[in-house]
Amino acid sequence: MCCERTKSMALHSGTNEQADQAMSSTADLLAAKVSSLHRSAHVIDTHCDTPLRIIDPETWLPCLDIGQPTQLMVDIPKLQSAGVSIQVFAANTGGYALDGGGQNFSKSNSRLLALVLAIHHVLTHSSHEVGPVTCAPDLEKLPGQGRIGILASIEGAYSFCPENAHELLRQYHDLNIRMLSPVWNNSNALGEGVAGQYPDQSPSTGGLTELGQAVIRDMNDLGIIIDVSHMNEKTFWDTLAISKAPVIASHSSAYALCPHVRNLKDDQIRAIADTGGVVQVNFHRPFLSADPSLATLDTVVAHIDHIVKVGGIDAVGLGSDFDGADMPAELSDASKLPDLTRALLQHGYHDDQIIKILGENSARLFNRVFALATAASPVDSGLVIHTDIGMGEARDRMAPLSAHYTLSSDAVLDTSRVRVILDGISHPATVDPAAKMISWTPPPALPEAFHAVTFSAACLGCPDVRHTVIYHLR
Repeated sequence: MCCERTKSMALHSGTNEQADQAMSSTADLLAAKVSSLHRSAHVIDTHCDTPLRIIDPETWLPCLDIGQPTQLMVDIPKLQSAGVSIQVFAANTGGYALDGGGQNFSKSNSRLLALVLAIHHVLTHSSHEVGPVTCAPDLEKLPGQGRIGILASIEGAYSFCPENAHELLRQYHDLNIRMLSPVWNNSNALGEGVAGQYPDQSPSTGGLTELGQAVIRDMNDLGIIIDVSHMNEKTFWDTLAISKAPVIASHSSAYALCPHVRNLKDDQIRAIADTGGVVQVNFHRPFLSADPSLATLDTVVAHIDHIVKVGGIDAVGLGSDFDGADMPAELSDASKLPDLTRALLQHGYHDDQIIKILGENSARLFNRVFALATAASPVDSGLVIHTDIGMGEARDRMAPLSAHYTLSSDAVLDTSRVRVILDGISHPATVDPAAKMISWTPPPALPEAFHAVTFSAACLGCPDVRHTVIYHLR
């Protein structure tokens, strides 16, 4: 009897070992599949708020190097470990109210420029690891070089007013902004946000304003991706009626699964899909479940499932909201994105479907928006402008703003078209032909710290040449 019991125990032990080996083998195969997908696919996250964490809270100047490991949800080592090929960095503001009511456009612009400067800081301090995404070729070129593409976005255009919107949008484009959300939760001069009130808490009504309509058209012309996250329903539908390019919801989930005002209803998901657009699932726990404590990695997969069911497999992507939201434990930072891929495989998604979700859908949308742009691309007219102000440079309040220019031997400067644009407002400039210098002195009462300055000039019979930088007052 003892021998039989010993034999039985040995057989049972062998069975357990075989089961463990089988499980280990399956896990290894799954891990290899995940790794292969993240090496071969575009992995694109269309929203993080990391620039907010990079700047000093008092000066708004860049103070953190995310080229090294940090405590943030997103840094370059985490993106590299997850195989991310394109990361969208958002410059966010919800707007500022004036003391007597109304909107402080200058402060909103200063804040946005400080955050755009933070993105520039990342690009310049980690240029071997990352590069800017400004056009369609960058989507393939940068990952092909082993670098991560950084696409710069504005979340909440509270700097726009009738006097500056047209030119300020072009300055943002000069500064490599390629995605823009007209509103955040608050309403503004472009339209109504989900909160239904302006930054001064006065109530708002209606959808997209006339100015907002003009900005949407300008975004189409420039090839700036329109982000409909944070719009209320009226603003959303007005935008889709006007835009000639597909739109993106850079970080929104499914209202049918979690009835939060920031999520999209099924008819909105279908409408975005019909434009060729993409709904990027947000990982913020309150947007995933009415009881945020129940939101997990599986809940994220459930929202992906629902958007696929409603809009199709081509209409879904990833918009984490890292560094700006409350994540499920399994998706605590960017390095955990492969765990989402593993969950999709275990849920039954095929490789080609996962490749679309991870980033192929987003890349297709980016390429389409860039291709539909109608604004003229820069041409070699024989004129080159070199600003005397470095990007992010500190300047004295009364210091003149200047740039030098060079001309080819057959080029003639059209002095009637020389101007300096400061924060969206155009000013006639002084031209010194002997020194080949353009200059302009800003007013002494210039408000706020951060400013965008553009030197614009043209040769006879040629399009404008522009050079734009951000500077800040000492």
